[in-house]
Amino acid sequence: MGAWIAVAVLAWLFLPKLQDAGGLSLSSLVPEDAEAVEVAEKSQRYFSVPLVAQSAVVQRDPQGLSAAAQARVAERAIAVSTGGDPQLKAIQLALPLTNTLDLLPSSKEDSTTAITFLAISPEESIADQEDLAQLFAAKYVTEPDDALIGVTGAVPARMAEWRAIEGALPWVTLATVGVIALILGLYFRSLVAPLVTLVAAGIAYLIAIGIVSWVGENTGADIPSDVEPVLIVLLLGIATDYAVFFLSGMRRRLLAGEASRDAAEGSTVEFLPIVTTAGLIVAAGTACLIAGELGFFRAFGPGLALTVLVTLAVALTFIPASLAILGRRLFWPSLPEPGSDSAAETEVRRARSEFWGGIARVGAAKPIALLIVVGCLIAVGFASKSLAEMNLGFTSIAGLPADSESKRAAEAAGQGFARGILAPTELLVEQRGDVDLEAVVRLERAIAERPGVAAVVGPDDEPARVIPNLVVSDRAPAARFLVVFDEDPLGGAAIDYLEDLRDAMPGLLEDAGIPEAEVGFGGETALAAETVHTLVRDLARIGLAVLLVNLVLLVVFLRALVAPLYLLGASALALAASLGLTTWVFQSLLGYGEITYYVPFAVAVLLLSLGSDYNVFVVGRVWHEAVKRHSVRDAVAAGAARTSGAITVAGLALAFSFATLAIIPLRQFREFAFAMFVGILLDAFLVRSLLVPPGIPDFLTRRRFLPAGRRCRRASRSSSGCRSSSISRTSRSACGTRSTRSSTSTWCCSG
Repeated sequence: MGAWIAVAVLAWLFLPKLQDAGGLSLSSLVPEDAEAVEVAEKSQRYFSVPLVAQSAVVQRDPQGLSAAAQARVAERAIAVSTGGDPQLKAIQLALPLTNTLDLLPSSKEDSTTAITFLAISPEESIADQEDLAQLFAAKYVTEPDDALIGVTGAVPARMAEWRAIEGALPWVTLATVGVIALILGLYFRSLVAPLVTLVAAGIAYLIAIGIVSWVGENTGADIPSDVEPVLIVLLLGIATDYAVFFLSGMRRRLLAGEASRDAAEGSTVEFLPIVTTAGLIVAAGTACLIAGELGFFRAFGPGLALTVLVTLAVALTFIPASLAILGRRLFWPSLPEPGSDSAAETEVRRARSEFWGGIARVGAAKPIALLIVVGCLIAVGFASKSLAEMNLGFTSIAGLPADSESKRAAEAAGQGFARGILAPTELLVEQRGDVDLEAVVRLERAIAERPGVAAVVGPDDEPARVIPNLVVSDRAPAARFLVVFDEDPLGGAAIDYLEDLRDAMPGLLEDAGIPEAEVGFGGETALAAETVHTLVRDLARIGLAVLLVNLVLLVVFLRALVAPLYLLGASALALAASLGLTTWVFQSLLGYGEITYYVPFAVAVLLLSLGSDYNVFVVGRVWHEAVKRHSVRDAVAAGAARTSGAITVAGLALAFSFATLAIIPLRQFREFAFAMFVGILLDAFLVRSLLVPPGIPDFLTRRRFLPAGRRCRRASRSSSGCRSSSISRTSRSACGTRSTRSSTSTWCCSG
């Protein structure tokens, strides 16, 4: 124990903090080889004026901006763009836009809203980019009639997300600690058991965060700032899970009258292989995220895996050491001395065990088992039905709190123009020879008629006539349009509109008379669409990797093939139900329209791995009982009875730990918290309690189920050569009896 505490202190003092290694880069959230990035680079070469900016200053007065205020919008943009302000020299271009005189087609209002798009040097960090945008607004948009709403765009929104996470992180940590302390305190009726668990989790946190940060710094990996809350909650949750099983075994043995040292040894021997296998499954499953294409997942996966491995190492050593050192004091003040229970208390405990064992035995009978399985499948199918309707999108601005400056400014811009005005799609048309201007105009008009398109800015519009080289290049045979959608440009609906336009483009080019032209799509909607497609490909690759890793480890642990497939299938059903309910709540009930693009994939990896975690706990306990009983069906009944309490408390602790992520006032964290909360509860209370136990007798025969070399035989009536021993000891034989109405048989297991 002392060694771990010393290591934790050294890690805190000498290893870097996650804030030092964490990143706010936008590049980790999108594919590195995205077409939209290539289009942006070409556009920069072909045109002198950029059309897409990641920061913007929004002004809006519903009663109308004054003529003087509108004039100042253009004046300040010219002053900054020509390098007139040394403090803002990193702003390469300030592009003004007002909804006046139909300069932008389809503007909703007239002379109410102005946007100044700021193209800032990409060499600046995103924190510096936001500072420059804020400085521009503070220096120049200061008159009372300027009606400043605020700074918005991809860069300010990312910074707002980081501030929301940083501000809520202490509360998430305190809430998780409080939930764990409350649940364990009530379950064990002890003040010491929760304290030991939380100390172990704290040690694991200090070491794991230090190691993850050190690896990030030395490998150049950009660890997203979104990772830390998930790391903390996962670490606290699984540390609690592993502690619960060691502590439950210890408490059960102490109540049975074993000495403290024997109880600690027995609990450790009983749960060491189970916890080890469970931890390796979770670590290997989360590490599979490295197979993804997005930098976010490639950093997220190893970070989670390292956290799990450190937590596992602490749980396998610190907790057993605490059992041996503290003994009965772990359960102060509730644990009675051996033999001090009243007859009534003993009878209640025995009746409770027999009740749950009887329920499990009845459920394991084939006719009842079939009904239970069918009922569970119907329930899961009903919960999963909304999964087919899941729509994925980015929620970087839409997911911010209502009072966020970035969100308020974005909503104001949408009211004055169209919802997609802050992030229009850039459509680049490259031709052979000279640009056919008439054909390009025909193409522009055809695009304007497509579903979801609010406006198109091209050669046929006033801005193109006012600003040279804006939409027709004088450097290459290329033209470009700005396509403004009437939906959130990063939402699922805008992505669907873009895909519809992409599919229709060959026909539109043919009708315009330039079938040989090449078309590329740039901008944030195009990046979002490519990211979603990349994630779909990642899902197949990562999902297969997670399932294979879990399958291999379960096969090794159970020494069977069919049973692991059944168990993984049950976990997949719980995952489908969780994501289906999440889709229904956030898309349909709350009307958000889409789920944050990376939430389903992170949830899938964690739930599949944690589901296998619980599989190991349940089946490992049944395995343990099978070496003492004549049939697997009896072992299922006894194992289910003995794990029901521990599984319940472990599931509740883990589920409520993830639920605390909802404290972070960002929609993606609330979606993630809900999906994990529901999924873990379904896994612990539906799948693990109702769906898995009925299938064990059919898929795990005694010969395949028992450890290699350990086989059971019925002893002859006169046999006396098989001596009884506690299953917690490392003896080479164990005996037991199986009673029926007609006889009592003695059997022996050796190995």
